[in-house]
Amino acid sequence: MNQIFFKSYMTPFGDLKLASYNDQLCLCDWVYRKLRSRIDRRLAYGLDAEFVESGTDVIRETIFQLEEYFIAKRQTFTIPLLMVGSPFQQSVWEKLITIPYGKTETYLGLSMQLGNPLAIRAVASANGANAISILIPCHRIVGSKGEMVGYAGGLATKKRLLNLEMGKEKSWELFDNNNS
Repeated sequence: MNQIFFKSYMTPFGDLKLASYNDQLCLCDWVYRKLRSRIDRRLAYGLDAEFVESGTDVIRETIFQLEEYFIAKRQTFTIPLLMVGSPFQQSVWEKLITIPYGKTETYLGLSMQLGNPLAIRAVASANGANAISILIPCHRIVGSKGEMVGYAGGLATKKRLLNLEMGKEKSWELFDNNNS
């Protein structure tokens, strides 16, 4: 059977589960999210693979780049990604990647960019199904009035990620206030 290699990684924002398949990152997601088992099942089914705990070069490079991101020394990622989902979900995730560091977009704005302003709920659902948090920056999606709405890592984490990107949270404070 094919194998998805995974490793846990403790960040200043909480625990992530990182996984790679065929030298591509297929998972960078919050360990304690509500849909954890559903996301894992989707990956295992979609890749016809089983999870095996082990590090890989892709996982090590992801950790390195995330650590640079957490100290505000990286704004983009160069990790090869493997997005496992429907063609519509993948189109939403591709659009998420284009949202610049430190900027936000609304569900409606994302729907309009995809050419279907009536697809707001479908876009929100695809956003919630994102298995590659931070690198596919679903945390940059906000409500129509700029309010914090749904995030797999929790709204406090979403706010902290956005504050980091906007220079409102100092990187050294992240390590003093780990998981606060």
